[in-house]
Amino acid sequence: MNLNDCYNFNDFRKLAKKKLPSPIFHYIDGGSDDETTLRRNTESFNNCDLVPNVLTDVSKVDLSTTVLGQKIDFPLFLAATAMHRLYHHEGERATARAAEKMGTMFGISTMATTSIEEIGKLTKGPKLFQLYIHKDRGLTDNLIERCKQSGFNSMCLTVDTVVAGNRERDHRTGFSTPPRLTLGSLLSFALHPGWTLNNLLHKKFELANIVHMTDKGSKIDKSVMDYINEQFDPSMSWKDAEYCVKKWGGPFALKGVMSVEDAKRAIDIGCSAVMISNHGGRQLDGSRAPFDQLADIVDAVGDKIEVILDGGVKRGTHVLKALALGAKACSFGKGYLFALGAGGQRGVESILQKMHDEIKRDMILMGCRSLKELNRSKIIYRK
Repeated sequence: MNLNDCYNFNDFRKLAKKKLPSPIFHYIDGGSDDETTLRRNTESFNNCDLVPNVLTDVSKVDLSTTVLGQKIDFPLFLAATAMHRLYHHEGERATARAAEKMGTMFGISTMATTSIEEIGKLTKGPKLFQLYIHKDRGLTDNLIERCKQSGFNSMCLTVDTVVAGNRERDHRTGFSTPPRLTLGSLLSFALHPGWTLNNLLHKKFELANIVHMTDKGSKIDKSVMDYINEQFDPSMSWKDAEYCVKKWGGPFALKGVMSVEDAKRAIDIGCSAVMISNHGGRQLDGSRAPFDQLADIVDAVGDKIEVILDGGVKRGTHVLKALALGAKACSFGKGYLFALGAGGQRGVESILQKMHDEIKRDMILMGCRSLKELNRSKIIYRK
């Protein structure tokens, strides 16, 4: 199996599983506790059906939209996810280049393995920086100022990760950052020599955006869960979020909003957008799927703030259903990380091209010439 055999999310997942050591693959693939919410994130899209119109002129279809002040060529972008060098030695450089080539937005995490400055020089495409608030508050100001200097266009604050979710797969596999060879993982690393050699021969693993201010998670073996519990600030409040919004002074989203009440409050503190997300089912298991919350949040605040759906997206039809309910755009993480592990930059370009093509084809089949024509009349929930 190779990239040419990958036609959808599950194909990229299978190839990534073949190429990545078990602890690395399961870090992408897994969720928290019983992984009920992880499964529901995608299953929720199946509770409703699209209703197409026929005999409309769809010879020209416009997929472009503007989200967080940035025009993108189609309404799906790369959510900010951590530590891309775990999955491919080119890391965030590969994903950033792929996003720019495909005309969509690239999200980079506080916990990236490539620096803000390097990404700023590498790509002129739409960029989103994802902020975590650490106990060392000097890190927050430092990250925001560096993003301003490096040409970033927008920012989001992740608000659902003040403590790590119970990711039992990581406990079982002994996953740590940087990856280490243990008796439990030695066989898996040995069976994936391509990944292991690339990891050993290329630049040393580090959390590039914060390594200058803390060695936690960068110079010592540590699980991601331990890092979150030791370094992220559980006292983070609305006051802190408002501080970040004002400090940034540009398009700003709260990521991890799941309630109408919180979406309304995001408007009050000056946010440009909310990202409906449960962190890919990796935090509170048993929580609602983002798609199930979308309509209520759009009805409450959709005329005042952009609503972005993050979670469970695997098909072009998922994106269309979200937009029909009022989302401005969607983001995804697992899909492009599997593609990165499967084939580096070319893999990410491939999954983005396939998602673009699915969205375009599905728009034509829906009889819609622009995203604005996707509305509640195009979707019906089953009784």
